[in-house]
Amino acid sequence: MGCSLLTEFRGTKNPTVIMPPKIVKAPAPAAPGAPAALTFDPTNPFIVQSDRSVLVEVDNPKYTEARDAIAPFAELEKSPEHIHTYRISNLSLWNAAAAGFSAQEVVGVLQKYTKFPIPQNIPTDIAETVARYGRVKLERIDADTLKLVCSDKPLLAELARNKKVKEYLGEKLDDTSFVVTPAYRGVLKQALITVGYPAEDIAGYTEGAMLPIALRETAASGVPFHVRDYQREAADVFHAGGDVRGGSGVIVLPCGAGKTVVGIVAMSLLQKNTLVLTTSITAVKQWRREIIDKSTLTADEVKEYTGETKDIGPVTVATYQILTYRPDKTEDFPHFGLFEQRDWGLIVYDEVHLLPAPVFRVTAQIQARRRLGLTATLIREDGREGDVFSLIGPKKYDVPWRELETKGWIASASCSEIRVALPTDATRMEYAVADHRAKYRIASENVAKDEVVAELLERYKDQRVIVIGQYLSQLHRLSDRFDLPLITGSTGNVEREDLYGKFRRGEVRHLVLSKVGNFAIDLPDANVLIQVSGTFGSRQEEAQRLGRILRPKSSGDGDAHFFTLVTRDTRELDFAHHRQMFLTEQGYSYEILDERDVLPSKSAAG
Repeated sequence: MGCSLLTEFRGTKNPTVIMPPKIVKAPAPAAPGAPAALTFDPTNPFIVQSDRSVLVEVDNPKYTEARDAIAPFAELEKSPEHIHTYRISNLSLWNAAAAGFSAQEVVGVLQKYTKFPIPQNIPTDIAETVARYGRVKLERIDADTLKLVCSDKPLLAELARNKKVKEYLGEKLDDTSFVVTPAYRGVLKQALITVGYPAEDIAGYTEGAMLPIALRETAASGVPFHVRDYQREAADVFHAGGDVRGGSGVIVLPCGAGKTVVGIVAMSLLQKNTLVLTTSITAVKQWRREIIDKSTLTADEVKEYTGETKDIGPVTVATYQILTYRPDKTEDFPHFGLFEQRDWGLIVYDEVHLLPAPVFRVTAQIQARRRLGLTATLIREDGREGDVFSLIGPKKYDVPWRELETKGWIASASCSEIRVALPTDATRMEYAVADHRAKYRIASENVAKDEVVAELLERYKDQRVIVIGQYLSQLHRLSDRFDLPLITGSTGNVEREDLYGKFRRGEVRHLVLSKVGNFAIDLPDANVLIQVSGTFGSRQEEAQRLGRILRPKSSGDGDAHFFTLVTRDTRELDFAHHRQMFLTEQGYSYEILDERDVLPSKSAAG
């Protein structure tokens, strides 16, 4: 039986990678498939293996530069103390290819930093995988018709017979193209990536209604406003001068780096009616405030569409929650009509890694609109990174967190994991006999953590401190004990905004937040975060929480301090290691402390 050209591609897992804004080309390697040079360099940190895993020595003097070099095209899988394991996945290579990274550059980086000769299959494997991106293209025939184009006739013939692809193809035009109905533009791209041939979409966009908008030199608040170089570059890369190869994709920047400004700059480049989707009413108000403050748009032109108010204007900011609300689970989503309420020229997906599954569905139907995704991490705990690639667009721009820290655009941060024991034999026995889920909660809510919180609050009594956690009973207990205001999902928006305002002004210095504090809250002077519990092994949550304290400080202590409290010898410790992987890749390391290192009484007793 003949060998199929198609390889079923499952688990399109997106990498946790850093794409530098400017790619420094590595020395050109030997041609793919050629034997690697028989050299051994013990000073190098990489061991490249035939399964596309790369072991990286952390204690090697070249570690930092090698980590930054591999990050554009590989994802971190394991990060114990001395050896980190990276994986060169299909999706990580396709994201790199979409941003202009070639197979030769990928292999060149591996050759530059490897100890041993690269396995002979690796250059060919990488070259073939990278070459799959763009082998098929979506192009426009006319206003109502698209076509799928592939110059490789046998490949196109097999794609047309694949059950996941063929239902979205129309009439065969010739041996290299098929008609595609515009309504199938998104779902066809999803199907193609699952069979291992991600399409390059150059079919263009509807223009959208015009909206004159300019950036202010002095913000409406009276503060000078300057777009940072990386913000301008990110917006320019997305816009691509108006070319069809621009207009869709994801910008990855750390929390506190000003992703909102990137969105506003993109709006000013396009001059179109814009729909902004974000995570919460607090984030909606923050976006609206920033747009009015930093652009020439007025309050009458920037509207909110939430559970509280449903106004629609030339720029409309809405929550994912209102879009996915439906009173009856058997009915469709009534607010999806917002996507067609105006002739949008741009749709901005804030915190795109949190995009709800139903919004993917409607996004598949609006591929003719320009789409900008903004996020601090492409990690999705539901494994749908491939859908972000297909429907929002590939990663267009990324910059290492540490690079922005070095330049002073985000605060420098120290991360500490404080390990705490279960307090009594009775609690240990309760943990021992509990089921898996209950074990995690018992460990997370460990009352012994309260004493460590007390010590840290005293140590940083004059700083802006956020205590954040997963479980409301634990947070109420801490709020009551230390007489601190608590914000949860049930806190009214008026009260919530009032407390945030007091925190910004320094009237309240310590604040307790539930997981509503993970995303899109503007507390720029917060510089200490104490994490008492989290959502199992969520890497995205760890990154978002550190991001709460990374904004440059206008007062006092310029450094940020991130403490995560973990119960030793429990499942919480295992999950903590997984949570920390993304930040490890960004160059952060965790200092491991025992509670006795923090609590004076226990230290003396020890």
